[in-house]
Amino acid sequence: MILSMTGYGSANIERGDFFCHVEIRSVNNRFLKTAVRVPDEVADTEVEIEKQLRAKLGRGSVNVTVMLRTPATLGAAPVNLRAAESYLQNMLSLQRLLPPASQAMARIDLTLLLTLPGVCQPVPQNEAQTQQARDLVLETFDTALNLLLQMRQREGQALWADLQVHLNRIETALESVCTQAPLVARQYHEKLRARVMQMVAEAKLSLHDNDLLREVVLFTDRCDISEELTRMAGHLHQFSDTCRNESQAGRKLDFIAQEMLREANTIGSKAGDGAIVRSIVDIKGAIDRIKEQVQNVE
Repeated sequence: MILSMTGYGSANIERGDFFCHVEIRSVNNRFLKTAVRVPDEVADTEVEIEKQLRAKLGRGSVNVTVMLRTPATLGAAPVNLRAAESYLQNMLSLQRLLPPASQAMARIDLTLLLTLPGVCQPVPQNEAQTQQARDLVLETFDTALNLLLQMRQREGQALWADLQVHLNRIETALESVCTQAPLVARQYHEKLRARVMQMVAEAKLSLHDNDLLREVVLFTDRCDISEELTRMAGHLHQFSDTCRNESQAGRKLDFIAQEMLREANTIGSKAGDGAIVRSIVDIKGAIDRIKEQVQNVE
């Protein structure tokens, strides 16, 4: 069954002083495009996350965000007093360079001082804590990814239900075309014969039936759409079969829809009948809706 490229999955796991939250968002894209953001202390998990995404997703723009709390982040980070003092002395020196009227307004913000590089140093984790954090991130990601896949599957089922509506619309219109097509030549024959007989009578001329028949045969050959109808029916069957039996079928379905539109255009141009043209308008409208929805299929 087809899958949608749109989906969302999030998961939280907490174990003691460790906590991880993973959020995955997926939207439409012609190819698979991933963006993964993980904390620096578990930066090596990004490779494994990318590997899992490419193994289980075919197309879509996927964003993964990982938030992590560890024992090292629970306590206050130690302050590098030497670095802070160096920054402070430089700030005071700059302050003294200002005009006297401006020195009182140029306050030194200690909060800003703490954010400067090298002032607050993170608490290092031991090897066991790093491994535990890494395992927790991958486990949480796996849970979120499964929820994303489940949502993409549900959305795919909704897409298939909508596509069926348009496919049925095409089949109904195509049945009308198949019913009307054999009548086109007969109606043309009758109209042509009546028109010619009137002209012959007025001009007092004679016309052999063979001449009239030859013209009808030429018209019938020009407006023959039997091959196009057969191909259109085959495209409909292939489209439905692909939706039912393939998951990553977006590109294939888009190609089949293009072929359906090409056959519909050919039928409309060759038919030479108002009723058939009206049915083709309905078919092309349904194909346009199919093409729009196929853009959401993985």
